[in-house]
Amino acid sequence: MWKSVAANGMSFLIIVLIALAGAIAWGQREFRAAGPLEQATFFEVPRGATLRRVSEDLQEAGVVSSAVLFRLGAEYADMGSQLRFGNYEIPAGASMEEVLAIVTAGGPSRFRYTATYVLRLEGTGELRLRERVPGTEEIVALADFAYEDGVPAVYSDLVESGTPVVYRVAVPEGLTSWQIVEGLRAADFLSGEIAEVPPEGSLAPDTFEVRRGQDRQEILDRMQEAQAAILAEAWANRQDGLPLASPEEALILASIIEKETSVPEERGRVSSVFVNRLNRGMRLQTDPTVIYGITEGRGVLGRGLRQSELRAETPWNTYVIEGLPPTPIANPGRAAIEAAVNPDTTPFIFFVADGTGGHAFAETLEEHNRNVARWREIEAERAASGQ
Repeated sequence: MWKSVAANGMSFLIIVLIALAGAIAWGQREFRAAGPLEQATFFEVPRGATLRRVSEDLQEAGVVSSAVLFRLGAEYADMGSQLRFGNYEIPAGASMEEVLAIVTAGGPSRFRYTATYVLRLEGTGELRLRERVPGTEEIVALADFAYEDGVPAVYSDLVESGTPVVYRVAVPEGLTSWQIVEGLRAADFLSGEIAEVPPEGSLAPDTFEVRRGQDRQEILDRMQEAQAAILAEAWANRQDGLPLASPEEALILASIIEKETSVPEERGRVSSVFVNRLNRGMRLQTDPTVIYGITEGRGVLGRGLRQSELRAETPWNTYVIEGLPPTPIANPGRAAIEAAVNPDTTPFIFFVADGTGGHAFAETLEEHNRNVARWREIEAERAASGQ
């Protein structure tokens, strides 16, 4: 009798073990098999999320067929505690094994939606909403708008639904500190007050990734830290014999270069003109400094300069003062700062617009006057044609 019971028990145990082995083999096949996702998608692993929550979210999003099997596979692979916060792109047909590798690898987040807030001269900004098509590198423009013109539904719907959106603040070269501060104040996705406008020239133009709700002062602090590092590096690598006594003077000159030309290959030549003038004791005579003396960086002049303004005494009017103005007139970018401390070697002491977006440079006043005359002709032709 006992032999029969033992034999039956052994048979049952063998059956159970066979069934268990079969279940494990089936689970492994399912874990490695192609998943149900028909099109690539983006998936967020929230900060502090548990394996249970992530697995259930994956099943709800149609990324995996079974939350339970995904959890079991993660635990079996000893990766259940290795989830990494972020946004991930999941390819179509990804297996549970592949999905697990993606959400535990970390690395840069990939967002479906990006909102880039571009600051403008008027002290406002334009928000540019873009969508990355899942499974491709194609970027689709969804909306470009200024807040004062109204917020489109495609953007407000994303915000209200809590859809992950990566935000960036783009600061073009040549904006004043006032324009940057006013632009940040107009951004509804930021928070916090700005106590005072930072010193002119102290903010680095660049594109900064920010969080929705981030404090505005934190962003300004990042800009100041970046500009200080750029200026220190450039000053340490400056040319010998420059007529600049300090990094602060280099920043002032860089701001003038920034406002005088937007043509990258011209910066070194424009810098050489001002350095040559400083070395000869000549006044810089540059219009952007006159404009800054009128506006003090608050807004845009919006018209041409008058002769009376060119003769008016302000601390920044380089037609009147000797040498550099007392402060920068804008926030220059890295290239302008590097041009200020490493100018081209040229004989030029004059330049004027040439009608192409660049400038004509001259060594003598006679040559310069010819260039000016040609520029006046171009202006007259444009006025006559209504351009």
